[in-house]
Amino acid sequence: MQIRKTLLILLPLFALFSGAAAQNKNFGSIKGTIYNASNGNPVPFVNVVLEGTTNGSATDINGFFSINQLIAGEYSLKISALGFETYTEKITLEAGKSVNRTIQLKPAAVQIGTTEITGTKQDQKTEVLTSVTTITPEDIKRLPSVGGAPDFAQYLQVTPGVIFTGDQGGQIYIRGGSPVQNKLLLDGVILYNPFHSIGLFSVLETDVIRSADVYTGGFGAQYGGRISSIMDITTRDGNTKRFAGKISANTFTSNVVLEGPIKKMSEESKTSASILVAGKYAYLPYSSKALYSYTERGKEGLPFGFGDGFGKITINGANGNRASLFGFAHTDRATFNQVSEIKWNQFGGGLNFTVVPGAANVKIDGNFGYSYYKIGLEEDNKDPRSSTVNGFNFGLDFTSYYKRDKLQYGIETIGFTTDFEFFNAANRQINQTENTTEFAGYVRYRMNRGRVVLDPSFRLHYYASLNNVSPEPRLAIKVNVVERFRLKASGGMYSQNLIAANNDYDIVNLFYGFLSGSSNIPENFKGKPVRSQLQKAEHVIVGFELDLIKGMSLNVEGYYKNFRQLTNLNRFKIYDDNAANADEEDRFKKDFIVEKGYAAGMDASLSYIKDRLYIWAVYSLTFTERFDEIVTYFPSFDRRHNVNLVASYTLGKKKNWEITARWNFGSGFAFTQSAGYYENLDFQDGITTDYTSGSGDLAILLANINGGRLPTYHRLDIGAKYTKKFNDNLSLEVNAGATNVYNRKNVFYVDRVTFNRVNQLPVLPYVGFTFAF
Repeated sequence: MQIRKTLLILLPLFALFSGAAAQNKNFGSIKGTIYNASNGNPVPFVNVVLEGTTNGSATDINGFFSINQLIAGEYSLKISALGFETYTEKITLEAGKSVNRTIQLKPAAVQIGTTEITGTKQDQKTEVLTSVTTITPEDIKRLPSVGGAPDFAQYLQVTPGVIFTGDQGGQIYIRGGSPVQNKLLLDGVILYNPFHSIGLFSVLETDVIRSADVYTGGFGAQYGGRISSIMDITTRDGNTKRFAGKISANTFTSNVVLEGPIKKMSEESKTSASILVAGKYAYLPYSSKALYSYTERGKEGLPFGFGDGFGKITINGANGNRASLFGFAHTDRATFNQVSEIKWNQFGGGLNFTVVPGAANVKIDGNFGYSYYKIGLEEDNKDPRSSTVNGFNFGLDFTSYYKRDKLQYGIETIGFTTDFEFFNAANRQINQTENTTEFAGYVRYRMNRGRVVLDPSFRLHYYASLNNVSPEPRLAIKVNVVERFRLKASGGMYSQNLIAANNDYDIVNLFYGFLSGSSNIPENFKGKPVRSQLQKAEHVIVGFELDLIKGMSLNVEGYYKNFRQLTNLNRFKIYDDNAANADEEDRFKKDFIVEKGYAAGMDASLSYIKDRLYIWAVYSLTFTERFDEIVTYFPSFDRRHNVNLVASYTLGKKKNWEITARWNFGSGFAFTQSAGYYENLDFQDGITTDYTSGSGDLAILLANINGGRLPTYHRLDIGAKYTKKFNDNLSLEVNAGATNVYNRKNVFYVDRVTFNRVNQLPVLPYVGFTFAF
């Protein structure tokens, strides 16, 4: 019944918006797609203007632009982008007609001595951009790369609002949200685990990323199904001009990227096709035995092994139409002290397409994807844990362009299966096999009124397995007070179904599993009825942007996330939920408990880019708390202060030398201390058991949950690289550096029984090379 209501609301809205997208007969439009003439890849974030007018646009992630509601006449189209020659063209536009161009920008012979991008600068005034960081491969490569391999995970750790829990088994927590509350999309497909066990590497190959948008909160209605953050990653296409590739190796990993045309792009042909394949393999368990034998594991070597693969075929049609087919596969395995082993694998793929109708001012994007993820953890003297999640997602997005405004609307369908087995701290088994389907629709309208930009949106999300509809209004606003100073704010309501499969009493959570929202929760929370099985949150974010001097900008945001309802594994469960235990309290027999919580804080970032120098400084202040019916506690990832300082400098007349440094400081994480020890008798003979002579196992009495604090964490990484260009296509890069230069002994965990302290990674020097052709 509820899904019928959802469709009755959404379908008339989509029909209305589709009608509004038709081209007005009194006006015309100029649109097109911009490509790099050297490799055939789309050029995003490029400034496109009609000279002598106030009309213009910036290209999107796929190089598409649209300038609408133009009167008939003669126009001079001008396109300018860093590193490319300026493009101009005279265009005659007729009333009610649309002109569509496919444009190839030629790389400039002389590079400008700055890295400021015009299109991005324009977006600061025309887009709200609250709590979003756009990351490119160039940004990632500015960091000292761990092991000589630049990686998305390493740059994400210096993003405002992001907390990283360590070098080994580290997870990403974003403004008070746990990993399960963060969604990562790879070309529209959901990746359930984007980070390897070592914590310093993602499953993504840096050289296949085109752009990554990281929303740490307050995101619009085009995204849903998570209550904390979104990471939306778009991969690039293969080279449509020539066969090319990169081969790299270092002390940690080896990487290869190969690409080339299936059908070449040319000035005469408006269609092209390409293929791109990439692979990454970590041999650290083997190389570390010889190179890093001084670590705590000695000759055993560091225990982290993984491999990743990615492939993509792209077809570019006329007038901006395009389609791509891609697939991925990832494996990971880590063994600790021969007593525990964690391993997981993940694979999937998807199809994306873009359709640009000739007459209408609308662009249609669609995607379909499948993703599979399975993880298992085996430990001595403990029952194994396992979790599997696999499913599909499908979406259609429509974008209508107007003179200054933009309308987006779309639909999304998600289906997945979870299979989960787990034992809580009381050694009670919790298992679940669930099939889930979700349907959603959204509407978003961005209004640009000069100094004021309004971006209201609305999402309606239906969770079929729980028979629950979640209406989610959202709003973002920006005020361009003066040329150099901008105020901004955003907020909204969010929901999700997935639950994390972690044990809250583990000092280090390496088991990253999933299960679907369950009805096996208490009926009441603090005397009030629980009316939904969903996890829900509200976000409020306010901030400002200030351009201090040329090349230097300051961004400050304060935020509050109200986690109105959370679902967690029941650490208090001691009874089975059956008729025999009907009189027992829910909190002692249900598989899951209901919690609430909040995250509040402030993020400040300062960037400075001028010629050869790049500086990026970030400070985060965070307060995070959770509370159930009995306990109020800090989650294990609560870190009060976090500082990241990044700098890079280019040397030499040819700018072929670069030195980089990164320093990170974090105050101590919360953890549960051990209060004492006792002998645990199983009383297998019932009341006749002789407890005076029986022999039990050693058991640990735990103190208040997360009542202690680990020591502070800090680490300095440095790097240097030299690039030798033989010609426009052939180059060799040699890099060297070290992670944890001053060998800070940051704690990883302490064994509760032996009191043996295990630290994070010590100083790790590295050397590597990259050969591009």
